[in-house]
Amino acid sequence: MKSAVLLRCGGGTVALPPATAVLVDRRDGGHLVVHPPRRVWERSELGPADLCAWSALVAATGRAMLDTLPQLENGCINYWEAGNWSLHDAAPPEGPKHVRSRRRVHQHLFGRSRTAAHRSWLWGEAPLFPRFVQRHAWSAPFQPLTRDECAAVVRRLVDLLRSVYEIESLPARGLRSGRHDNGG
Repeated sequence: MKSAVLLRCGGGTVALPPATAVLVDRRDGGHLVVHPPRRVWERSELGPADLCAWSALVAATGRAMLDTLPQLENGCINYWEAGNWSLHDAAPPEGPKHVRSRRRVHQHLFGRSRTAAHRSWLWGEAPLFPRFVQRHAWSAPFQPLTRDECAAVVRRLVDLLRSVYEIESLPARGLRSGRHDNGG
């Protein structure tokens, strides 16, 4: 499963989830993933500078989603630190996993819209996630954020990183040129 990277900076990367792992349809609020600047199994493994930079990137990404996505008007963001499904006995390679070598911390940002239609994302309710073995079928009907939505989020994110957090960033090449091969 490959993610489309939207932005890179000292705080890590912002990406669309792989097409088979979109957990919130774009109309219900959208879904982005923020990876820390280096691969770690647990956030406490990041040093102070990396942890602060990653936290700033996560916060700025959420703010950028709220500021640019019309479906999030009067909505909010749910932040979910993940990496659990890679540990499931049915995940490749099959069988029990060593946590420190298989888990990779990343933060999911789920847009929460007041007008969400899917029952797992109804406004005012806790999210409902599928079981590991059902995850691909469950997320199959969900659409990722579109190219234009991603470009708007990234433009705002670059501005926030520079003006609020004093972090320089580099949008993914496809977004700099106006092209993007994932999400419409």
